[in-house]
Amino acid sequence: MRKQWGTEKKLYTLCILTEDTPGILSQVARLFSRKGYNIESIVSGATDRPHTARISIELLADELVVNQLATQCRRLLGVQAVKIFDEETCIRREIALIKVRAADHGTRDEIIQMTNIFRGHIIDVDKESLTVWVFGSQSKNAALIQMLEDFGILEIAKTGTIAIERGRSTIYDESKLKEEYEYGKNVL
Repeated sequence: MRKQWGTEKKLYTLCILTEDTPGILSQVARLFSRKGYNIESIVSGATDRPHTARISIELLADELVVNQLATQCRRLLGVQAVKIFDEETCIRREIALIKVRAADHGTRDEIIQMTNIFRGHIIDVDKESLTVWVFGSQSKNAALIQMLEDFGILEIAKTGTIAIERGRSTIYDESKLKEEYEYGKNVL
């Protein structure tokens, strides 16, 4: 059986540089929902440049679909740049807060040791629970969560995934030229 180009689904991250204006995040998210694609993770935040936001979107898709979505994102007003990352080209991280049942000292000690192994931190202590903070790759965080399940997880809160390209390249390398971005805005 021959494998067709672009048919293998894998996890991609689209990093989108936008103007920091109200509604731009929902505009980008609507593009994905209109096309019928599920967003695995979406994070928006400030950048090192004033009035500029960065949106990181993770989705499970094939290469052809990701390229089409990136092209359509680039066409949206307010979008300055779009870069596609895969596992080989970027560093991905997320934060997880995990509240774990810990009623006795022995259990607390085990959870603290386990948290230290994963380079996490205990950020809240109660008589019957501990809250663990961990920052890392999805697989690292998932491994810690799996280990803590034996103690009884009470609650989990996770951020979406943030990503940055490895090496010297930046998202700014893909930015639209000012003339290209302004083209047609003053046309009747």
